[in-house]
Amino acid sequence: MVLRSVNPATGQELERFREFTKAQVDAAIDRAVRAFAKWRRTDFSERAERMHAVAAGLRARKRRYGEAMAREMGKPIREGIAETEKCAWAADYFADNAAAFLADEAIPTEASRSFVRYEPIGPILAVMPWNFPFWQVFRFATPNLMAGNVALLKHASNVMRCSLEIEGVFTEAGFSKGVFQSLVLGSGAIPPLVRDPRIRGVTLTGSDAAGAAVGGDAGASVKKTVLELGGS
Repeated sequence: MVLRSVNPATGQELERFREFTKAQVDAAIDRAVRAFAKWRRTDFSERAERMHAVAAGLRARKRRYGEAMAREMGKPIREGIAETEKCAWAADYFADNAAAFLADEAIPTEASRSFVRYEPIGPILAVMPWNFPFWQVFRFATPNLMAGNVALLKHASNVMRCSLEIEGVFTEAGFSKGVFQSLVLGSGAIPPLVRDPRIRGVTLTGSDAAGAAVGGDAGASVKKTVLELGGS
């Protein structure tokens, strides 16, 4: 299957992307599993250094990313630039605060010592919409990567160039291969991804129907989910 990127203002076809084969998807998930084994052992200072580099890269290339959004989904360039700046803010914010947010919490019990500890769980699948093609991804990715998880992005099919640009942001910031990956896939590929036991959590922003389908598949395997669904 071929995914097409089309300028909504002119109807001009911008690019075509060949959908990943099953073998390519399997390889990507395997890379995520291997990357998680290493990334989870990094300390917060190392993660923060990489995340600050993400913020710097976003600011340095904000015009490029704003233009990419304008071409692919019609957002005015100035709004795309502002969206990119907001993503950079999120990267800096979680780089600066994740260690405090995820610190052990002592709790009073009858035991000699009791505490709550927050630990990473593994590869997280993100199914994201087209309307805020950068922000929706970075508001998920920045806290999750700082927590020690790794990310697999299945973006909306009409913003696949934005999806690949986002992967490039993390690559250029020095993240190891497999920590953040964009999957070139249509919506029909989502159910088997959600059910794959190597995927440890799922987040989706979309319609009630999409959320019900993803939530049902995730619930069948008791998999952690975060769903942001359309309202009335």
